[in-house]
Amino acid sequence: MSKLTLGPVQFHWSAAQRRDFYARMADESPISCAYLGEVVCSKRLPWFENDLTLIAERLQRAGKQVVFSTPALITTDREVSMIASICQAAELIEVNDLACISLLNGKEFVSGPLVNVFNEGTLDVLIGMGAVRINAPIELSAPAIATLASKSRVEIEVFAFGRQPLAISQRCYHARSRDLHKDNCQFVCGEDVDGMEVAQLNGRPILTINGTQTLSYGHVTLLNELAELQASEVTHFRLSPHALDMVEIATIYHAVLDGTFDAEEGLAKLQEIAAPIPFINGYLHGHAGMEWLTNFAN
Repeated sequence: MSKLTLGPVQFHWSAAQRRDFYARMADESPISCAYLGEVVCSKRLPWFENDLTLIAERLQRAGKQVVFSTPALITTDREVSMIASICQAAELIEVNDLACISLLNGKEFVSGPLVNVFNEGTLDVLIGMGAVRINAPIELSAPAIATLASKSRVEIEVFAFGRQPLAISQRCYHARSRDLHKDNCQFVCGEDVDGMEVAQLNGRPILTINGTQTLSYGHVTLLNELAELQASEVTHFRLSPHALDMVEIATIYHAVLDGTFDAEEGLAKLQEIAAPIPFINGYLHGHAGMEWLTNFAN
């Protein structure tokens, strides 16, 4: 059976919230792998850095694989030094900026969802550099993922739940929204535990801002598609942490994967947890990413 993974926390949660979150995920959830670290803004890392070793050890004692994630946009010498230290100390690294590969010194790595792997040529290059697992970019359709999986000699992971990461910027819109500058942001992103929702002029929510990151407003939800993706040789399905009952969400996904629930039953249970945020799955079906399709005829 395919495995469930837990992506890195994308939001600026307090150290206590992170500790409690990972304690539950370690002890109660059916995930097989957890990604740890700061992907969005390295300024946040000191808030929880001292807890990472203990969190990793607890997850490993519970039988979970631990992968350390690197920032999605490297901009300073301090970040380079920090990433170099992670690469030396961690057993397995998730690369979210290709510049990190030069710091790995030949070690194997996971290619993160923000690395653009849209064709077999790129796939082969990354495998040649040491990739042992490839995350499909969130824009890829199911047929494109199937093509990559059929050509791959490594594990393939798909983003299966959560607000999908769309872009990273050097500017911090979260700070600007409070009339602050990035260098003196006062960590206002921590005021929005699941990001700050952004609406169109007509009032319809469309995106979410998380510091320097832009995400979808809706939650990608691929319960209906799990069987097809499994048949396409997808090996791992990623759940992205939110301020929701992620243990229950992981339990629902696991139950659909192993056939305990059918997809419709799983969706009904998930709706009770995630409402009122809408489900979306458009990219997987070759449509606009914010769409929700139940009829998959393209």
